[in-house]
Amino acid sequence: MLGIGVAISLCTARAQTSSGTTQIDQLPRSTTSKDVADNTGGGRFDLQPGEDPQNRLISPFVKHLVSDQKEFWTFPARLQVKDLRWIAPSAGVIGAFIASDSWWSKQVSASHVGTSKTFSDYGTYSLIGLGGASFLFGQMMHNDHMSETGLLAGEATIDSTAVAYLFKELTQRQRPLQDHGNGTFFAGGSSFPSEHSAIAWSVASIVAHEYPGWLTEAGAYGLASAITMTRVTAKQHFPSDVIVGSLLGWYFGREVYRAHHDPEEGGTAWGNALDESHAEHPRNPENMGSPYVPLDSWVYPAIDRLIALGFVHSDMVGMRPWTRMQFARLLDDAGTELQSDDREMSSSEQKLFSALSGYFQNERARLDGASNVGLKVDSVYTRSTGIFGQPLRDGFHLAQTIVNDYGRPYAEGFNNVTGVESEAEGGPFYVAFQAEYQHAPVMPSYPASALSLEASADEVPAISNYSPGVNRFRLLDSSAGFTFNNFQVSVGKQSLWLGPGYGGPFLFSNNAEPIPMVRLDQVAPVYVPGLSRLLGPMRAEFALGRMDGAHWINSDGTFYGPGINNQPFIHIDKVSFQPTKNFEFGMGISAVFGGPGSPVTWGNFFLTYSPRCAIGTCPIVLFNKDYGDRSSAADFSYRLPHLRDWATLYVDSLVTDEISPIGSSRPAIRAGLYLPKLPKLSKLDLRAESVYTDAPNTVFIGNYYDNGRYRSGYTNYGQIMGSWIGRAGKGGQAWATYWLSPRNTLQFQYRRQVMSKDFISGGGGLNDFGLQVTMQPNSDFSLQGLIQYETWNFPVLAPIPKTNVTASLQLTFYPKWSINKRH
Repeated sequence: MLGIGVAISLCTARAQTSSGTTQIDQLPRSTTSKDVADNTGGGRFDLQPGEDPQNRLISPFVKHLVSDQKEFWTFPARLQVKDLRWIAPSAGVIGAFIASDSWWSKQVSASHVGTSKTFSDYGTYSLIGLGGASFLFGQMMHNDHMSETGLLAGEATIDSTAVAYLFKELTQRQRPLQDHGNGTFFAGGSSFPSEHSAIAWSVASIVAHEYPGWLTEAGAYGLASAITMTRVTAKQHFPSDVIVGSLLGWYFGREVYRAHHDPEEGGTAWGNALDESHAEHPRNPENMGSPYVPLDSWVYPAIDRLIALGFVHSDMVGMRPWTRMQFARLLDDAGTELQSDDREMSSSEQKLFSALSGYFQNERARLDGASNVGLKVDSVYTRSTGIFGQPLRDGFHLAQTIVNDYGRPYAEGFNNVTGVESEAEGGPFYVAFQAEYQHAPVMPSYPASALSLEASADEVPAISNYSPGVNRFRLLDSSAGFTFNNFQVSVGKQSLWLGPGYGGPFLFSNNAEPIPMVRLDQVAPVYVPGLSRLLGPMRAEFALGRMDGAHWINSDGTFYGPGINNQPFIHIDKVSFQPTKNFEFGMGISAVFGGPGSPVTWGNFFLTYSPRCAIGTCPIVLFNKDYGDRSSAADFSYRLPHLRDWATLYVDSLVTDEISPIGSSRPAIRAGLYLPKLPKLSKLDLRAESVYTDAPNTVFIGNYYDNGRYRSGYTNYGQIMGSWIGRAGKGGQAWATYWLSPRNTLQFQYRRQVMSKDFISGGGGLNDFGLQVTMQPNSDFSLQGLIQYETWNFPVLAPIPKTNVTASLQLTFYPKWSINKRH
């Protein structure tokens, strides 16, 4: 299926000449087809508009249809390396949607199926009628332009419909309302691709170019988009079905128009709007798509050290992950400053800077105008973990033995994850993919007494947390996106790290499994007129996603247990400023909304931003509205002026159902101090953080990450999406890292957690001591080993203190399989 989708999208790549500087539509009419073919390398896209404008029925029309099909089916034979910029994003987007089609389809409410189907049917009929009427009226009124519009629209429609029906017969994919909506291929169905979408985009693309103008284009493409979306909401097709159908229609509209449109009749040129360079305009890095660097990558501790030492400027440390282009820009700016500065790096600092520069060398070349085209398998890894003794695995009520690990399952015994990471860039697009196999042993349920106390704290029925063991394939951070003017839009499963420090921010972290989301990210700080004169450059981002594994959602006194289909949504917003090079601060909010009894509407979405009303303070129509489960965060990071290159202080804070932690009398606090080097021990850094959520003056013990309606709280698949400290805890962490080299480190770790006795009867706590060793003997592979000793005492689980030992070994192989276009 990926090959089909790629072939469709790749057909857009022939819009430019081999030099990438001349658009075919802009050639003078005196240019011959041979001249064009010599410049472009062959293929029917080499025809200039008007070269074959014999737009008449019967013989010319049939010949055009035959040549259209020949061009489509022979196109893969003419692919070139530069077509990676279409192969990579097309394969990634279509593959990601095929993998998640069933999930997306199940999120669509069944309440408007009939209305959506009627709209999509009549919308498609109207576009077909528009094409037919254009041809007939053009013939009657001797209007060649209108006649050509109708004929080309009909030609493109027949082409795309024929291919769509052939693909349907080949793939035989079941529709969303068949076989529990699994979308099984080769099972006698007719879902892939959507012929309605193909027809709609065939006609719309012809009409929009024959009669250019914002009104015509908005009407044509708007109706085509509406038809495409309503085929999904009508449960007639999956998202990937309509995406491939739309690409088919758009492709044939483009091919037919470019081959047969007569420019003397009007219309507009159809070049390649996504080409990243022209002769008179150098490539712009602000329009280059770039994948995000995974949160567990070695580059974050490395860049943090250089930032704290003052050699690299921060890019808002409280808003991560960063893209590869962000890292390249920071390193490039730092290198320029260092050349004109009197400061000198030590040998170890120079090696750290050089290692980062080498890791992002392709991106740094793109800052200087290199083509943003690349494809690589970044790593293949396997991690085996043995846990000896009973671990803790419920951070929502008690604690976790393993934290900030993407919600991966674990239990006593042998655990394993094995996966691959790959990424690709093509012009303004990027695709990133991480998939892994996960294994964990049987996980016994907690004692009935513990389950009863947890249920009492949540005010829900008790439910077992037994698991028969895990053997599954899972997508982790996998997304596709588009970048324009340093503004990146991405969709897929993603993790966020919204707060400074190392232990885990309050607002959002990678403690839980990544959630499917749409993310709007300003990937480089901007200067806002007026505001930035006071607060400095600003970065902002917004994400809208959907949680899963939610239990016990309470609506009007009704409890919904495990397995509900109507899972809640979450949106996360953050903005950060940097008034000085040494100081930055940020503010963010998140809100869980939707679910049973609370439809997802624009009104309910905007209500999550509104101040909560109380009796006597707002209109009765707003009282008792569902404002969602809202949390607000504020943080700052400050390089201490008298210890500028020696110490950075940072604070993260959180309140629930309040406007901001600033001025609140009951915020949760996480404070940290980072020393990037010590006197006489320049290769050793120290970091310490303290954290608590059992804040004084709190509304009730355990209210953080809890909500009166969403009883499973601020979790995804049961794991807290924020800080590991939990709902009513206090404690801290410390790390001492010795940098043998940029990729070889020794790190001692310590973590302590104490849970309030007023939350779960008897309270409890834990202490972890760990040693992590990371070694990379050569550029082909690395080893990372961890040994952790834990003692815990939770009377609700065991009458006496318990211990466990966690030992893990990860082998990572770097295949160095990549393709990059340098020019």
